[in-house]
Amino acid sequence: MKRTILFLTLILTLVVMSACGQSNKDGATGEKTAEKKVLTMATSADFAPFESRDPSGKVEGFDIDLANAIADELGYKLEIKDMKFDGLIGALQAKRVDMVLAGMSATEKRKKNVDFSTAYNHSGEMFLTKKGSTIKTIDDLKGKTVAVQLGTIQEEGAKTLQKKVDFTLKPLDNSTTLIQELVTDRVQVAYLDKSVATGYMKEQGLAGFDDPTSSSPGMAVAFPKGSNLVGDVNKALQKLEENGKLQELKDKWLKDQQ
Repeated sequence: MKRTILFLTLILTLVVMSACGQSNKDGATGEKTAEKKVLTMATSADFAPFESRDPSGKVEGFDIDLANAIADELGYKLEIKDMKFDGLIGALQAKRVDMVLAGMSATEKRKKNVDFSTAYNHSGEMFLTKKGSTIKTIDDLKGKTVAVQLGTIQEEGAKTLQKKVDFTLKPLDNSTTLIQELVTDRVQVAYLDKSVATGYMKEQGLAGFDDPTSSSPGMAVAFPKGSNLVGDVNKALQKLEENGKLQELKDKWLKDQQ
């Protein structure tokens, strides 16, 4: 009798140990997260409403919601890396990240180094000044200091504009610094993407005017050259446009610019 009880106890112990071992394969919580592939996205979280940090430090914005929607469509878990804008292309070239969503315009110059998806947003450019400024047109930039963000289409555009109007160009790391320089009178003008500029106009009580010379190629998702993700992301973007999700995100984040 004792042998029978001992035998049954041994069998029960083996069954329990086997069940625990199977559970550990899926992780301590039982969630099979290890089976879901990770999609690493880089951004520069200083470009509201496209990407910025909320009061708790969490990265949020139009590009962030769009990236999550793309990842969901493709069956990936999204991982976000925040870095300076002028380091994003290098991160793609070194294949440290899979893609970039950072309000990045798909310029011909950038296409030499990275691949792009179809454009998902068009906005244009704008010059910001303090209220009461006499700077109302491009000709009024003469003799002034214009701040731009390093590595942006606005930096390229300002350099082209300098050939026609004599002003000083001041490249800076991020858009927040541009606005700080403007409101503290260290520059007279900040040159930004229109969607971003409109937000700063309301928050800081600034003035501004559209750049009539600009022709933005549109914002797109950037990838390392030859990435297999380009086609899949284009299909996801098309689906998000067709089912209304893309417009829903624009209504949420870009309603002031539409």
